Amino acid sequence: MRTSDTPTRVLLAVLGAVLAAGCSTGGGGRYSQRHDSAPGRPIDVSAIADAVPRVEPRSRYGNPDSYVVRGRRYHTLDSSRGYVERGIASWYGTKFHGHRTSSGEPYDMYRMTAAHKTLPLPTYARVTNLKNGRSVIVKINDRGPFHENRLIDLSWAAAARLDILGEGTGLVEVRAIDPARPERQPPVTRQASASSGKRTWQPSQPKTRAATRAPAAAKPALYLQVGAFSSRLNAERLRARLAAADIDGLRIHEGSSGNGRIYRLRIGPLDTVEAADRLSRTLHAQGIASPHVVVD
Repeated sequence: MRTSDTPTRVLLAVLGAVLAAGCSTGGGGRYSQRHDSAPGRPIDVSAIADAVPRVEPRSRYGNPDSYVVRGRRYHTLDSSRGYVERGIASWYGTKFHGHRTSSGEPYDMYRMTAAHKTLPLPTYARVTNLKNGRSVIVKINDRGPFHENRLIDLSWAAAARLDILGEGTGLVEVRAIDPARPERQPPVTRQASASSGKRTWQPSQPKTRAATRAPAAAKPALYLQVGAFSSRLNAERLRARLAAADIDGLRIHEGSSGNGRIYRLRIGPLDTVEAADRLSRTLHAQGIASPHVVVD
């Protein structure tokens, strides 16, 4: 079962049109199902092909400069070029099948698509399951997921190919593809820094539809980052305050940025996505509204 939150309509800033955002728990509205689910019959997902990146204009719908969902404002990126991020993926299925996505296209759970909060629509991306190395190419044509701590909402087919249906979520890397530069896509690696280098898609289709598998690597580690400071003293103060609230696993990670040294206060590694969600609720009570998911 997917763990995303209730589909939300987003007002376009200029056109004043209403978008159907496809992502969430809870039911009601125009959806006949109260809860989401997988198809009721066996499906051979190995026969479902990756999305094929192609140059196309931005969708007329789903690309406002910014929009607000449940009191939080999201800003649409001007471009997907160079975008690489790691985080938690969820999925959506039968409840939304056939309904309109934020881009205006109907949602088809048997195709390789996804929803993202800020990438331009459409964007093509390679999504890699960091636990098993499997990867697929999806077309991002929807908005969401608006559940806290989630990076991307995958179609049922994409989630099945990545083998995250059983747990409902997975730790993934999302790497945007530039279809105007169809260069060879090198294997996905699992470095702590996911922002270096540029990779693009391999245009030739594999003989089978099984998800591409990267070389085996260490198990990814999940953290919640609660602050980043130029002063170690400030990081130490927040750590002491949270430790006094019986929050364990607090660690200061020292690094560098364009402005000098930076001290990131993280909690973890965490065993499961559910543990990260529970911890987020605890942090809210301590005045930390939006901890940042980090996957190393």
